[in-house]
Amino acid sequence: MEKAKFQMKTQEIEVKIEGTEQFVKEQANKSRMVYAAMIANTKGTETPPVILSPGAQTLSAGRVVALDQGNPWIDHDVVAIYDKVGIPSFMHRFRNISNRELFGGSENTNAVFVIDGEEYDEIYISVYPNCEINGKPYSLPWAKPWTGLTLEQMEEACFSKGEGWHMLTAPEWGLMANLSLKNGTLPHGNTDCGKFHGNPEERGELWENGPLTVTGSGPETWTHDHTMTGVHDLCGGIWERVRGLRLKDGKLQGADFNNAASRDRDLSENGEDWVDIWDDDGNPVFISAEDGRIRFTNGTCINGWSGAKWEDVQYDVKSEELRELGIFPGDPNNYLWADTEGERMPIAGGDWNSAALAGVFYWNLYYSRSDAYSSIGFRSAFYRKGSGKPIAP
Repeated sequence: MEKAKFQMKTQEIEVKIEGTEQFVKEQANKSRMVYAAMIANTKGTETPPVILSPGAQTLSAGRVVALDQGNPWIDHDVVAIYDKVGIPSFMHRFRNISNRELFGGSENTNAVFVIDGEEYDEIYISVYPNCEINGKPYSLPWAKPWTGLTLEQMEEACFSKGEGWHMLTAPEWGLMANLSLKNGTLPHGNTDCGKFHGNPEERGELWENGPLTVTGSGPETWTHDHTMTGVHDLCGGIWERVRGLRLKDGKLQGADFNNAASRDRDLSENGEDWVDIWDDDGNPVFISAEDGRIRFTNGTCINGWSGAKWEDVQYDVKSEELRELGIFPGDPNNYLWADTEGERMPIAGGDWNSAALAGVFYWNLYYSRSDAYSSIGFRSAFYRKGSGKPIAP
């Protein structure tokens, strides 16, 4: 039997486990869930409440609401939501916002909050890159991110958690990027083998002495709003896949609004729910790549493979849709890679070795949907399906 070790140390608890690989994995998962329950139930009025799955029992008077009782959502930005098998994930609530409020755009509701023809008041995004428990993804602290899956395996893993659960979509990533930019809190992260390249005093806890840090172990500046209740690890660490965006033979395509959050939408390679991304004049947007140059255009694109800092990208389009997705020079030092031949699925944020190129505006449009690497992970998101209000056609 192979021996294994696990260590977890926070302000509240310290856990050390040694034994067989299977024993350590089981006890580590239990430790994370105990920690999640403890945080959710023992830290007073500032503690995130727990939202239970249908049929679950109240854990702490005044701190818990069951989804099947039709009660209003609790007024906290971070909650723990249990999936259909009864395991919690820490989730950050984002409230409905217009593009004018978010970045000075139109009065339209931001695309994140429109799913399958209904407008939602809120959506929940994993606080942490997801780890794996029994084949399902969870947002828990002090865990090794789940990597090594194809895009479609990630999608299915998220959908398997129950109604409303889905893989993080491109508009949801764009919402966090725009909020960070608006608030002056562009996140730092693990961009240099466990520490932030711009300040080596900013560091996280390493996983097994490698370059990867465990989820949520960095300082406040490693979150989207520079608070410990923000969304962690969007910059560096591991690349993250998002659903509902692709580059197809040089043309940018997505799913209408945030329809990529719906399991009913066919976003397979030949799926019928892909639509072109438009500029503000109603023209499709292309990316042209050649010899170290990248250009966004409405016209002819040059097929090739190239990369550039955003400050050097030729951005010849005006598109509120691209702004919603976070595909614009929000941070001129972040990078954009693009391969304009065939179908290319995005990864975002950078990894532990990306240095100054990393950030919420770092996009790589090179990989196929079947690629699976140890440096690429994902996170789940959630909406209360059926609680939205129909929008006018």
